[in-house]
Amino acid sequence: MQRSLVLAFLGLLLAAPALMAQEGTNHVEVGAFADYFNLSRTSPHINFVGVGGRAAFNVRSNVQIEAEMAYDFKRNFTTTFSDGVTTRFVDTNLRTLHALFGPKFGTSGGPVRLFGTFKAGLINFSVSGQNAGSGFQSAIGDVTTGNTAAAIYPGAGLEGFIGPIGLRAEVGDEIYFKNGSHNNLRVTFGPTLRF
Repeated sequence: MQRSLVLAFLGLLLAAPALMAQEGTNHVEVGAFADYFNLSRTSPHINFVGVGGRAAFNVRSNVQIEAEMAYDFKRNFTTTFSDGVTTRFVDTNLRTLHALFGPKFGTSGGPVRLFGTFKAGLINFSVSGQNAGSGFQSAIGDVTTGNTAAAIYPGAGLEGFIGPIGLRAEVGDEIYFKNGSHNNLRVTFGPTLRF
């Protein structure tokens, strides 16, 4: 699976110049974002917060191919015990890594654009007591050996630009497949540069 993902990514990198030359544009976007992910399979739900990055290139003026990766930090959550009064913070040490790839379809022209996207990829769940940097490296290493599941992500959002600098907000349903399908709310927000 890892070899197939690497070959697909390299093929896209090699095809990008030809695709952009057909359209006559050199439009590329890169961005960073804050990531909110609501893991709904657990009870209570765990709300993760993390950071990520994305890169996209135009196939047409309103169609882009985009890849993104995000890492969510470990979280505490509150649990109530059987007496109904006592609560306690519980540290999960659970972290998530998202890697998604697919098209983004936007409205044409103007400084403000609506868009929709449908991406596919993977989500990795890892358990670690390490700090964020080491935890991220462990999660990357665990993709082929850890608790990884296929994922799809339909989403929609709004982006606005003043010249090459913009802001982007997006909301969607990250659905991963592990003993059935599991729907999870995901929201991202952050700056974008286009050139």
